[in-house]
Amino acid sequence: MPGLFFISSPLYIKFMKVILADVLGYCFGVRRAVDTALLTLEKNAGCPVYSLGPLIHNQSALEMLGQKGLDVLNENEIDGIEPESCVIIRAHGVPPETLSELEEKGCQVVNATCPKVVASQKNAARYASMGYTVILAGDRNHGEVVGIAGYAGKKFILVENCAEAEKVPSFPDDENAVLLSQTTFSREEFNGIAGILSGKIKNLKVMDTICSATKERQDALERLCPNADGILVVGGKNSANTKRLLQIAENNCAAAALIETAEEIPEAFFKLEKVGITAGASTPDFVIQGVVKKLNS
Repeated sequence: MPGLFFISSPLYIKFMKVILADVLGYCFGVRRAVDTALLTLEKNAGCPVYSLGPLIHNQSALEMLGQKGLDVLNENEIDGIEPESCVIIRAHGVPPETLSELEEKGCQVVNATCPKVVASQKNAARYASMGYTVILAGDRNHGEVVGIAGYAGKKFILVENCAEAEKVPSFPDDENAVLLSQTTFSREEFNGIAGILSGKIKNLKVMDTICSATKERQDALERLCPNADGILVVGGKNSANTKRLLQIAENNCAAAALIETAEEIPEAFFKLEKVGITAGASTPDFVIQGVVKKLNS
């Protein structure tokens, strides 16, 4: 009886290489805000704890904090807060009038404003007190910008981009102005705005208040792009610094996508050989780890 022979085809298994940017995820200010919230919730277990606006711009982190008891309020809901309630000021900060209103209600205020943002608030207040016009380069309606504007007094100008800077009228030679920046603003755009305004304002003091954490993540992404077939930017879709990371990825890599969780990874990325991952400054470690695990599964 002849022997039986089983012929099998070679098995081809494609291995994906996942490469993390050398700087990604939580920055110091965001980690400090989250740690402050966790500690406050622990100390006030069983009692209402609120954050005035979303503590940070990341839904996964907010859901985690919500499960531990943190309620998010809008600024127009301050009137409904019970006296002596615990209120956490988010990382982006708030105008001084909001702090005063909370204190007048007898609330326990826990200030989790990023120290870099606090520095910008103090600069705005200091130069306003000296009679300077405070010009802020930033995204209109961003929480940080709204908070800094509250410290800048009546002589305040918000400039979102170079096109708006062109529309700022020239200042008399004896008038002073200071240019500040939202901490997560594009440095390229800021430099362009500074150049335009310097031609219109003789006595302009330019203060680059962009946080180094923003540039560090952008630089790390630029180093990563040549080594990857596609880039996944992990972070909140309403986060300014995450959106800018996506712009860099789109400009420097053939495939780029912004996702908030592992479930949002586009199917096309599972077919790539080398996938690079970066994450915004508000993205928690557990979300990044979830994306890596999904790609490797």
